[in-house]
Amino acid sequence: MEYIEAFFAIVGDLTWGWALVPMLVIFGLLFTIVGRFAQFRYFKRMFRVFRTDEVGDDGISARQALLVSIGGRVGGGNIAGVAVAISLGGPGAVFWMWVVALIGMMTSIVECSLAQLYKRRDDDGNFRGGPATYILHGLGKDYRWLAVIYAISLLLSFSIGFVAFQGNTVAGSALESFGIDRWISGAVLVVAGGFIVFGGIQRIAKVADVVIPVMALIYIGMALIIIVLNFTELPALMVMIVKNAFGIESVVGGGIGVAIEQGMKRGLFSNEAGLGSAPNIAATAYATHPVSQGISQSLSVFIDTIVVCSATAFMILLSGVYQPGTEVDGIVLAQQALTAQLGNWSQYVLTISLLLFALSSIMYNYYMGENAINFLVKKNIKMATLVLRVVVIAILFLGAVAPTATAVFFFADPLMGVLALANLLALIMLFPRAKRLLDDFASQLRSGVKEPLFDAQEYEKLDLDLSAWGKKAVKEALDQKQ
Repeated sequence: MEYIEAFFAIVGDLTWGWALVPMLVIFGLLFTIVGRFAQFRYFKRMFRVFRTDEVGDDGISARQALLVSIGGRVGGGNIAGVAVAISLGGPGAVFWMWVVALIGMMTSIVECSLAQLYKRRDDDGNFRGGPATYILHGLGKDYRWLAVIYAISLLLSFSIGFVAFQGNTVAGSALESFGIDRWISGAVLVVAGGFIVFGGIQRIAKVADVVIPVMALIYIGMALIIIVLNFTELPALMVMIVKNAFGIESVVGGGIGVAIEQGMKRGLFSNEAGLGSAPNIAATAYATHPVSQGISQSLSVFIDTIVVCSATAFMILLSGVYQPGTEVDGIVLAQQALTAQLGNWSQYVLTISLLLFALSSIMYNYYMGENAINFLVKKNIKMATLVLRVVVIAILFLGAVAPTATAVFFFADPLMGVLALANLLALIMLFPRAKRLLDDFASQLRSGVKEPLFDAQEYEKLDLDLSAWGKKAVKEALDQKQ
């Protein structure tokens, strides 16, 4: 076991240790410049996704796909992770968190547009796709090995490792706040999680339609109360964040360097732009043009980091509980901030919010594995999916009941680094096709078309699934949206 742990430690060092974060930022800047800052040009258009846009029984709506993605991106890391980033990197880390989110929005447009372009219809009529699919059908069979590495890493890191982490987080918080035994929390999670995952993507989307807005309103509402109570201090706080970000004022050791490191790492870990997870959800939506879904998914990066992570940061920095240079558990710091401003009752609301955060992440993490299984297994897919569902529920319970059980899943973060590198390699090679999609989308808008349509016949040399992108399918999607 020691040798296995040492191996994955090396993998983690070679990915997250030095290579991955700079690559994500540099490639994001490249996509932004060549893509003519599409994340800003189409920012207003992103909010169209909240219109009612159901499209029949096949596929899920763009809004549902967005909410599932938000549910996956927004989790305990938006609370604990931001608190740790501020503790280690100072208030300036918040500024660099914003920067990496604005860059990541463009990366999300690229990867989610490609996921839509190469999506496939499965035997049940649902859309599936993601990095493994656009690696295989975009780069060709010579790169099947890369697609397989991606799919295996996705399955093990998200559906096994991160599911256990979520169960452990909820059970620990419930024990701390309410005194509820871990096995009881585990049993509740098993029932709720089982109901969702055994319903597939359709049920996941329906639950996300309800859970995600409630989750966001509860948490952001508490943060807004603290911001309003300390509104007069907000301008000074913004000045402090900027000064710390550029080393003009440093409240922790390391100055600007540690602020950049902590802010960018937290931003990337939180919004997952470029890591290749969200495209698996983006491919499930029924869209009239690949870029339409890319733009919609970009909004989830904005909501995750600019809205939710900022809410956590402001809540901590305005509450007066933050002590520069003092390392503290992230959840504890968030609880201290709430109780200092709103009273003891708020820590119980935070625990409920964490439960909703975890539930939404469990849905998302499970579907990552289901999509990987559908790519890896060509026969007996239904049986393989059933086995995955049972394993996920068992892992969820194990993570909840055993305080140290999650140490077994030490491979999760390193494998997420592997799948991110595989995805970035594919994005660089396929970016010319993404650029072509962006140019086509912009050209149609300039010509007066309100809802650009994708004509798969113009891309006949590509390995596309015409049952997903035939003229009839696109026309049906448009008719349903109007």
